[in-house]
Amino acid sequence: MPVIAHAVAGRSDLPIPEWLFGWAAAVVLVVSFVALAVLWPQPRLQDGGFRPLPTWLSRALTSRVTDVLCSLIGVGLLGMVVYTGFKGVQLPQASFAVQFVFVVFWTGLVGVSVLFGDIFRALNPWRALGRFVAWISQKAAGGEMPAPLKYPDRLGYLPAVVGLLAFTTLELAASEGNQPSNVAVASLVYSAATFIGMALYGVDEWSRKGEAFGVYFNLFSRISPWTTRDGQVGLRKPLSGLAAWKPLPGNVLLLAVMIGTVTFDGAAEAPIWSGIAPDIQEAFVSLGLSLEQGLELANLLGMLLAVALVYGFYRLGIAGARSVGGDLSSRELAGTFVHTLVPIAFAYVAAHYLTLLLQQGQTMIFLASNPLGRDGTDFFGTADRAVDYGIIGATTAWYYQVGFVVVGHVAALILAHDRALVTYDKARLAVRSQYWMLVIMVGFTSLALWLLAQSNG
Repeated sequence: MPVIAHAVAGRSDLPIPEWLFGWAAAVVLVVSFVALAVLWPQPRLQDGGFRPLPTWLSRALTSRVTDVLCSLIGVGLLGMVVYTGFKGVQLPQASFAVQFVFVVFWTGLVGVSVLFGDIFRALNPWRALGRFVAWISQKAAGGEMPAPLKYPDRLGYLPAVVGLLAFTTLELAASEGNQPSNVAVASLVYSAATFIGMALYGVDEWSRKGEAFGVYFNLFSRISPWTTRDGQVGLRKPLSGLAAWKPLPGNVLLLAVMIGTVTFDGAAEAPIWSGIAPDIQEAFVSLGLSLEQGLELANLLGMLLAVALVYGFYRLGIAGARSVGGDLSSRELAGTFVHTLVPIAFAYVAAHYLTLLLQQGQTMIFLASNPLGRDGTDFFGTADRAVDYGIIGATTAWYYQVGFVVVGHVAALILAHDRALVTYDKARLAVRSQYWMLVIMVGFTSLALWLLAQSNG
């Protein structure tokens, strides 16, 4: 997909060999592990604390006016994506719909969520429209109407998993997934499915558990120190929002999808995949499929294998942690520690999509002035602006990428250590269980750095 080519230029000018970065990252994790074992004897993240903002500021941020304004912005942007996808120029690199969805929304909002909290909840267009319809229905019925069905406990986050897989299939596997009209159609199909879920189980219930993007961005927002409690905006301990995340069915698979799809995106640019993808494609073609269909299925298979690899590696580490003792089963342990993967998911996203966001994100400057790509349209006087591809150098990008990977995995170790102190009644078991978590973190770090080296080399 031309619009989401993530590789940066070669880094032959690096002053330090790439292999040394990998060893240094592993050493940082080991030192962090030892430091946590010695200096972090009691859990500190289970009670995140809360320091509210001044009352006047909190009221302004949570007021009905702010809520309506954010809702209108979210609905307006969804409408722009659909309208420009159908009516605008059908070139991905010049399409507002494509650039906004794959660059600003999918990658940029991750960083915003980590820095400022669950901004997407306020902007979520599907939640806004669902609440509006529910409000009209209540007015017509003369009172609050309960949801027709209770959300099944066994579903957990599985609908969100399906939604994320569908989106990443459009992005990474479908040969014409970046065509503007296809993005518009996908937006409408997803909207319809979301409204059905809200109609059956309630707007807020579906938004928290079943709506893919609501679940996705909420997880990243739990890294942030910003939160809202009892209608007040305030600060909590960083990472404590993840410690408070309640495990539900499908949570491990959800994180495996979040990490595995980005892993495949990185591998797709590397020789490890480009060398075998044609053979897989040919195998599908031999079954009677076209070359295009064969490539789509090959990419889909590769993406699912990457998800399975992440899932299997995590479960293997959990099985090792289970072997040290304790009363929890492997399934219970997997749910107990799965929140530790969220900083790793952020590290993968930040490292892999950094240059994409900084470079392609600039397209919003001129696409805002000419969203349909028509000659002579220039609403804000910026239609002639060009992308500055030198905004970040290749070497600088590499340092930032490695930094994101290391910091994300250290944060994961902190979360795992803090949870182990709560889970095990003996400090010795808590530390021993983290030997396996350290193996998981080093493994994910090595994979991330190797993929960066492969795709950026």
